[in-house]
Amino acid sequence: MDTIKTERLILRNFRPEDAPDLLAYLREPGASCFLSLKLDDLAAAEAEATERAGSDENIAVCLAATGRVIGDVFAMPEPPDTYSVGWNFNAAFSGAGFATEAARALFDYLFTVKQARRLYAYVEEDNVPSRRLCERLGMRVEGLFREFISFREDEHGNPVYENTLQYALLRKEWQAAG
Repeated sequence: MDTIKTERLILRNFRPEDAPDLLAYLREPGASCFLSLKLDDLAAAEAEATERAGSDENIAVCLAATGRVIGDVFAMPEPPDTYSVGWNFNAAFSGAGFATEAARALFDYLFTVKQARRLYAYVEEDNVPSRRLCERLGMRVEGLFREFISFREDEHGNPVYENTLQYALLRKEWQAAG
C-alpha cells in the first residue's frame, strides 16, 4: 500500500523489525476480538510481523517523530467496493487522538484512492472506546447482533458470547461530512 502521512503519524506496511512494538500491544490484547492474535514472545511477534509485511490488509501506525509502531489499522476488501475496517492500538498511547487520526487517514485513502463505496466495522457492545471512534468518524449503527460471537470461554469451558454492533459509512456520507 502507499505510505500515508498525517500531522503526527505514518501509516505503512508492516516490516519484520516491527516485532517488538507489535508484541507490546498484542501480548495482552485490550479488546476481546483480538484475543486470537495474542502473542506470547518475541519469536511469535517476529513471525506475525513478517506475515503482516506481506499484506496490504494490516497497516502499521507509526509515530512520525520516532517511527515507533503504536498500533495498526486494517482494511479487508470485499469486492467490488466494500471494506471491513478496524483498529488496534497500544493502550500506552490512548487518549491522544492517534486512533482517530489514523482511521481518518485510512478512510480518506480507501474512499479516494481505492474508490471504496462502503466501509463497515464490527464492534463488541462493551468496547466503548471503539464505538466512540466509529461515531467520531461519522459511522452509523446498522445493527446489533445479540450473542453474535465468542472469543473466550468462562471458567467452565463454555463459550462467552458477545453482542456486536455493526457500524457503516458510505463514501457519499464521508464526502458530505468533509
